[in-house]
Amino acid sequence: MPSSSSSSSSSSLPSLPSKDSLPSKEQVASEVVQTTKSSLQSGLRSFGAGGVGGVCAVLVGHPFDLVKVRLQTAEKGVYSGAIDVVRKTVAREGLVRGLYAGVSAPLVGVTPMFAVSFWGFDVGKSLVRSFSPSTDPQTPFTIAQISTAGFFSAIPMTLITAPFERVKVLLQIQGQKNLAPGEKPKYSGGVDVVRQLYKEGGIRSVFRGSAMTLARDGPGSAAYFATYEAVKRRLTPKDDAGNLSGELSLTAVMTAGGAAGVAMWIPVFPIDTVKSRLQSADGRPTIGGTIGGLWRSGGFKAFFPGIGPAMARAVPANAATFLGVELAHKAFDRVF
Repeated sequence: MPSSSSSSSSSSLPSLPSKDSLPSKEQVASEVVQTTKSSLQSGLRSFGAGGVGGVCAVLVGHPFDLVKVRLQTAEKGVYSGAIDVVRKTVAREGLVRGLYAGVSAPLVGVTPMFAVSFWGFDVGKSLVRSFSPSTDPQTPFTIAQISTAGFFSAIPMTLITAPFERVKVLLQIQGQKNLAPGEKPKYSGGVDVVRQLYKEGGIRSVFRGSAMTLARDGPGSAAYFATYEAVKRRLTPKDDAGNLSGELSLTAVMTAGGAAGVAMWIPVFPIDTVKSRLQSADGRPTIGGTIGGLWRSGGFKAFFPGIGPAMARAVPANAATFLGVELAHKAFDRVF
């Protein structure tokens, strides 16, 4: 009887894999190299596509952004509205030079900024996948997972966004000042802004507004990427079973991009107003002091100046962004 018991218990034990069934060192090394290469290639593609999308966004959206910033930073009564900003800007500085004042900073900064954003989003998705080990790698991300990855993308992007927006804001608002005959603007360009800021307050002055930039871009990016993905899935052709069965048209890509831009701005616009005031103020302003000053100057409404131009910019600029990103990815697919 003991031998029978021993036989049945041994048969219930799981069998260990044989030595021959285990992958060799060469196979493991080859798989690691292939995985690393695929991950690196994906990151580089996202980085490049994001840069292309960023340039498209600046070329389309900068005039709208200039109007928004001037409305946010001007004293009460300087402008009666967005159209008044455009009229006075063009009269004082000319059409192209006026509406594209300060464009050098975002053009130089926006390529790495958007590139890092889309690269960060790609990394964020990898992190979400790694923290969801039970999820099949072939299963599409949920909208909540996309939102989480979008929030993560803002963390590395802030390191670039904060100083470049500081420079951009200062260049955009200096055009509001009426110069005396022979008087020159305070800043001659983006590099001069950085030089003077560093001289006045060191690296902290250059990076002023970083906390508010992250406070804006974290939830903003979460809404941005989640909305784009949700609208994109809604507009993608499906078969009778409800499975995605075709490619999204470029018109649908632009529609999803425009919707993403609006969704990004609506919840974070008051934070952007505080950030713009903080980055354009003289001296050493604080976040609390800036918020208090805005409230005293106009209450709740004071946190929303320029929201019209921001919404008007959000649709074409972000439609152009995602159009550039999708076209860049298609070009990379043909090349790599």
